Amino acid sequence: MIRQLLLASRPVSWINTAYPFAAAYLLTTGRVDLVLVVGTLFFLVPYNLAMYGINDVFDYESDLRNPRKGGAHGAVLDRRFHRVTLWAAGLSCLPFVVALVILGASTPASWAVLAGSLFFVVFYSAPPLRLKERPLADSLTSSIHFFSPAVYALVLAGATWTPSLVLIIVAFGLWGVASHAFGAVQDVVADREGGIASIATAFGARRTVWFALVAYALAGVALLGVTWPGPLAALLALPYLATVWPFRAVTDETASAATRGWDRFLWLNQFSGFAVTLLLIWFAAIR
Repeated sequence: MIRQLLLASRPVSWINTAYPFAAAYLLTTGRVDLVLVVGTLFFLVPYNLAMYGINDVFDYESDLRNPRKGGAHGAVLDRRFHRVTLWAAGLSCLPFVVALVILGASTPASWAVLAGSLFFVVFYSAPPLRLKERPLADSLTSSIHFFSPAVYALVLAGATWTPSLVLIIVAFGLWGVASHAFGAVQDVVADREGGIASIATAFGARRTVWFALVAYALAGVALLGVTWPGPLAALLALPYLATVWPFRAVTDETASAATRGWDRFLWLNQFSGFAVTLLLIWFAAIR
């Protein structure tokens, strides 16, 4: 059971939600406190177990037909563990959410952001909304999963919403939209066989790849308008464009080939995170 829950939580992706919260909060407040520790731990494990575990329960039929499932790309969650996964997700999140609500009592707006983030975590996969089956809304909701921890941290810490900060969140959102769209391409066949709709099943593999390319490019453009040294982060859009570009002519029948690009994407995120960390350290040192 523990192995199944661990696999369902996607350990390779834990950092993708914990890091935005921690970085945004630390840069805004300049301190390491209980809020930082509790929030980082919450977005590191329980949040991911909820996000991916709920997805694996409600995507079971599609995952059975998907040859890439069963590792870093996601679990094929045994039916015996569906109920326990949902309970584990809820119970692991509960104490952290209660603590964050109490710790954020001075900023009630943070409660709304946290509630919104969890709403999209649940109803991305769960009925009756099941937003992952609503083309375009699926990519936007998936993106919210990753940039909402940063927005929550900023609201919780009382950040001032400058145009530069807004552009950073917009760029982060566009990156998330592009990444989800490209990830959906490789699952076109499995999703159709499982009766699951997505941006890729609706628009087709080729158009979805081009959509991802445009979104990555716009993310880079948005970063050109932020405070120095932020514009240097625009260069990070280039490796993503280079990763997706070879699949610009992919068809629905050959869409599974995009998995090669997705494998590179997973490693590329580690490099990008390192580069962003250096830029954030630079920014903190000169501001």
